[in-house]
Amino acid sequence: MITATTLKLNLGPQHPSTHGVLRLLLELDGEKILSCEPDVGYLHRGMEKMAEGMTYIQYLPTVDRIDYLAGCFYSELLCRTIERASNVVLSERVRAIRVVLLELNRMASHLLWIGAFLMDLGALSPFFYAMREREMILRFFEKLTGQRMMYNYFVFGGVRKDIEYLEDIEEIIKIIPEKLNDYEKIITDNPIFLQRTKGKGVLEPETALNYSITGVNLRASGVNYDLRKSDKLYEGFDFTPAVLDGKDSWARYKARIMELRESIKIVEQGVNKLKENTNFEQKLINPLNLKLPEGEYYNEIEAPRGFASIYIKSTGEDKPYRLKWRTGSYYSVNLLRKLLAGEYLNDAIAIAGSLDIILPEVDK
Repeated sequence: MITATTLKLNLGPQHPSTHGVLRLLLELDGEKILSCEPDVGYLHRGMEKMAEGMTYIQYLPTVDRIDYLAGCFYSELLCRTIERASNVVLSERVRAIRVVLLELNRMASHLLWIGAFLMDLGALSPFFYAMREREMILRFFEKLTGQRMMYNYFVFGGVRKDIEYLEDIEEIIKIIPEKLNDYEKIITDNPIFLQRTKGKGVLEPETALNYSITGVNLRASGVNYDLRKSDKLYEGFDFTPAVLDGKDSWARYKARIMELRESIKIVEQGVNKLKENTNFEQKLINPLNLKLPEGEYYNEIEAPRGFASIYIKSTGEDKPYRLKWRTGSYYSVNLLRKLLAGEYLNDAIAIAGSLDIILPEVDK
């Protein structure tokens, strides 16, 4: 008599579609996934512990690496914490500069995700298209900051230098909307793409909230919550959060396309503000004398992969006693326990890819 048995299968940590060294231990009944156990820690870099031995200015250049695809958001978090503790208010021009840089960084991140997600599903052409548009943004960052990644452009009290090359930004926000239309013609209603994503990895709003899911993944499940709406940095900027109730992998794709369009609107408004506010003044904080007053500090921001937040406990010294980062990808990895159970093996990569997980955010 033959008895049914289950199979334990390692998906990763060297699998190219896990986007980093992520190991998923799957239990299979045939090709149906019974359970998923994420195993993280292969990439651990000690970013939080390292902060305890560094001054704030020494630590600042390293935080871009927490999410190397969206480093501006973590620089903003650390700078914001220091600035609020020091009662420093950014000028209108500096605020507009930061918003423009953050949203361009968000766009570059989402474009890479679109290309990588479609490549995971076997479509190679969209990857090259997305890289072509992303390259425009990276070239602008390189011209402004000297770097294509790890920009280290935000400083305590402002930015390293005034923004230039507004014509480059205007070209970016002129060209990319047309390219997004091309993406949608190729991808959005493609029957193969629909078959791979529609109804797959359904994330109910209650489940999303219970698993602390935020950002695009939460809004694609119908929950209208975007931190930028209550963020003072974005005060005066008009945009509409991308909210869908599809709840599946397709909805998470579509929500990012919508968010790209909204980011373009924000950047356009930021450029207009930069043209109106030509007075570049900053209240820079001397990092050599910087000591955070004793106490606990917390700040958060809407990053491309969900809420990012920072917690600092200070004893009044020039370095933190304890520093902790909250990243969206960490919670998305944990969600795979729920989303993959009951699905089939050939859908595992599509579902995991739709969450936009990046492992440096997980292994901090």
